[in-house]
Amino acid sequence: MTDLAPDLTRILDGRWGEVRQRLRTEGDPLRYAPPPKPLSMEEHRAYTKRQLLALTSEPFAPDGLTRGMGGTGNFGASVTAFEMLGHGDLSLLVKAGVQFGLFGGAVANLGTGRHHTAYLPGMLDGTLLGCFAMTETGHGSDVQHLETTATHDPTSDEIVIHSPTPGAQKNYIGNAARDGRMAAVFAQLVTADGESHGVHCVLVPIRDEGGQPMPGVTIGDCGAKGGLPGVDNGTLEFDSVRVPRWNLLNRYGDIAADGTYTSPIDNSSRRFFTMLGTLVRGRVSVAGGAGAATRSALTLATRYALHRRQFSSPGGEEELTILSYRAHQRKLLPAIAKSYALLLAQNDLVEMMHEVADFEGNAPEERQRELEARAAGLKAIGTRHATDTIQMCREACGGAGYMAANRLTALKADTDVFTTFEGDNTVLLQLVAKGLLTEFQETFEDNSPLAMIAFASRFTASSILEKTPAAGLLAKLRSRAPSTDDDESERNRGRQLSLFLDRERHLLEGVALRLSKAAKAEPADAFRVFNNAQDHMLTAAEAHIERVLLEGMCAAVEACEEGPVQELLDDVTDLFALSTIERHRGWYLEHGRLTPTGSKAVIRSVGVLCKDLAPHARTLVDAFAIPDAWLGAPGLLEPLPDTFPES
Repeated sequence: MTDLAPDLTRILDGRWGEVRQRLRTEGDPLRYAPPPKPLSMEEHRAYTKRQLLALTSEPFAPDGLTRGMGGTGNFGASVTAFEMLGHGDLSLLVKAGVQFGLFGGAVANLGTGRHHTAYLPGMLDGTLLGCFAMTETGHGSDVQHLETTATHDPTSDEIVIHSPTPGAQKNYIGNAARDGRMAAVFAQLVTADGESHGVHCVLVPIRDEGGQPMPGVTIGDCGAKGGLPGVDNGTLEFDSVRVPRWNLLNRYGDIAADGTYTSPIDNSSRRFFTMLGTLVRGRVSVAGGAGAATRSALTLATRYALHRRQFSSPGGEEELTILSYRAHQRKLLPAIAKSYALLLAQNDLVEMMHEVADFEGNAPEERQRELEARAAGLKAIGTRHATDTIQMCREACGGAGYMAANRLTALKADTDVFTTFEGDNTVLLQLVAKGLLTEFQETFEDNSPLAMIAFASRFTASSILEKTPAAGLLAKLRSRAPSTDDDESERNRGRQLSLFLDRERHLLEGVALRLSKAAKAEPADAFRVFNNAQDHMLTAAEAHIERVLLEGMCAAVEACEEGPVQELLDDVTDLFALSTIERHRGWYLEHGRLTPTGSKAVIRSVGVLCKDLAPHARTLVDAFAIPDAWLGAPGLLEPLPDTFPES
């Protein structure tokens, strides 16, 4: 068979493939790579800052701004370029995300023209390094109840930023410990009459021109972390720090000189979730970066498995490569298949984000909520896949995988926090479940258990299939499904899809039924029902995202011309579908969707697919098109010498 990798690459690269290809081929391939030698924490931070400033000559950040803000409006290109940084130094990915995505995104999406003119040019060229100060020691996921206050003083027409308790300390703030000069601080906005108007964002200078903390600002250093040594995470506390009223990012809420508060959105909860929704690009970028790191790890582990030899077969003289063994195939190949599914789904998500961003904050609300839920789900599933897969790759390379020079330990350490930042994965999956229960028809005005119970009481699963972008294709595939699991039906795409959809629908209907029973209960009893159903909600959300992944792969196969590429991608899709069904076969057996014979057939088919795809493993990872200079790890990529060199 001819080399199919380039054709697969064109499929995987998606709409902004030219961005990926330009970064692979132009300039110094080591420009955004990890340091060439071990560095101290302070040295690594300085190295990452230099890399960040080098990024300012690239179109990464301007592509993420509208033309009216000095950008190009090519939002999908911007997110795709940042995703590619995930193949290099993840400290740079995160620090760039803080500067351009979080700090810059807050100014661009929550501010108005006065802020855009004053701050975006410095954000773009690196002369104004910023922080995104949301998380507090006492409040992480529950952002609505942050304790930091921003109180308007009409006598001086200033806003007073204050940390009233130790729990109000801003914590884990990227760029704060060393480089940041200004922070986008999220706080409870209070007018002079004492009324709180919910969480808003205020720009607060934290360092002077000489790099010293501003009066009333206390800056701490989080120190060494489990990974990301080049990111200077720190703490911020404010002791009645005064800034001009002008510093309030006022797109969704403003204060006049006389202290009058106005907002285009009356409901404070709805206003809060609208503000957070404009910052969804960071979540999309985290999912992309995690996927890039995972593909790097799989490429390293697969190429190592193709030349590392252990034991010989009976009667054979030559030792076998470790990828010859079924156990090793079962480690790597299903993970590669899932990475294909995640990359295709990520491409679809970036297109959705690009289209929503084109509305410049005025996208249809249903479309915005759908984007938020999809981004939350893919971030949760993608980062969990990264954590599990990179660890598996480390183990698959044995002692070689534990060597720092071979990168797998660094990839594991650097991506570990991805499961809990930009939204804790458990909370994000609850957001997905809520979006499904509301069918995106209701705004997320209240994130409380009681609100979710009320939504569930009105839930119907009848439109699950109809709401998918590929509804026509999926309906056609389902129509081909056999009525039983006999006669090798596990390889029938319609049957696979029916199993995915049936599980998703059943789980959603079940959790809706459980929650709706509490709709008329007393609050304490209602919360108990909600709390008891949380595992059910999370499983339903995961089932939905798994169906989204299969949907994307089905669409990619259907879009291929008939031939070897389509056949290979079809097998990869089968492996993703069947390895997922295999993982949930207990559920399918318990609910009568598979017979014991059918369950065994699924297990057998996964093994056969792994065997059949093993000869194509190098093609499958080469299709990720990661330059060797980005991969590093010569101890994994280079064949072991047959003899020791002469001394």
